[in-house]
Amino acid sequence: MFQLATKIYSFEEYLDYNDGTDNKYELVNGQLKLMPTASGFHALILHFIFKILEQEIEKIKQQWKVMPGTVGVRTANNKSRIPDLIVLSENQCQEIRAMSTAVLETPPLLAVEIVSPGNANDDYRYKRSEYAVREIPEYWIIDPEAEKFSVFLLVAGFYEVTEFTNEQAIKSLLFPEIKLTVKQVFAI
Repeated sequence: MFQLATKIYSFEEYLDYNDGTDNKYELVNGQLKLMPTASGFHALILHFIFKILEQEIEKIKQQWKVMPGTVGVRTANNKSRIPDLIVLSENQCQEIRAMSTAVLETPPLLAVEIVSPGNANDDYRYKRSEYAVREIPEYWIIDPEAEKFSVFLLVAGFYEVTEFTNEQAIKSLLFPEIKLTVKQVFAI
């Protein structure tokens, strides 16, 4: 990711920030961090998982919504992340309707990150810690380079991880009926 000037932004300044482009930024320790454009494979995985999650939500008859990289999550006083995908509760869907900048201050049901080359440390280390502190109950990391799908479940304030590879079926607490293997994810 590219880092912009060293000005320190408050969370409120971040919410009001507009550089006149369609660029998306995360707020990391008060600094704006430009979100890079996704690779084609990254975009295809995102679209595939988006559709799977919509189907799973329909199966369990919830009024949840999957949001693709358009809703941020405040993870600390001077931090805000934009996951590749998040699942919002029915109440959160109502909350964001009134927001001028869609950034949640409550934990989404699920955050999904697809690892970009050179960005693994952010997803596996920093975001993992931030999402645990924000108490996001389930966090998925999809790693195309390692061909690995990790499911993190929040237990007593810390994530317990289960890693899936190859023909292994992904297990999710939020979506217990999901029928998806790692191979299917990376075969798109």
